[in-house]
Amino acid sequence: MMGTDTVPDDFPRDVAVSAVPGASPKLCVRLTEGGYRNDLSDEGRHERWLTCEDLAKQLVAKARNDADAHPTHSAEQTLSRIKVAVGKKQWVTPRELDWLILRLQTLLSW
Repeated sequence: MMGTDTVPDDFPRDVAVSAVPGASPKLCVRLTEGGYRNDLSDEGRHERWLTCEDLAKQLVAKARNDADAHPTHSAEQTLSRIKVAVGKKQWVTPRELDWLILRLQTLLSW
């Protein structure tokens, strides 16, 4: 059992999600250990994982309700429907969404 402070190794290491206003192109980076990086800090990655883990747990009931409402759908179809719905919200990155759906599948034991 992993501790609550341990980010799983399979959780994605995406670039930092950022937005900067203005018309000219910009690159969002952070200075760390004498160099510039555009990936998430350990703290930022931990925060993103906590968000995805919480969302996966919240989606368990939604997945079960959807499966009950559509008994002819396979588990894969139900997970696909949820993936599309969550993807439209743009709460997480595409790689985080892939991880979240796998985590949801694990939580559901499907």
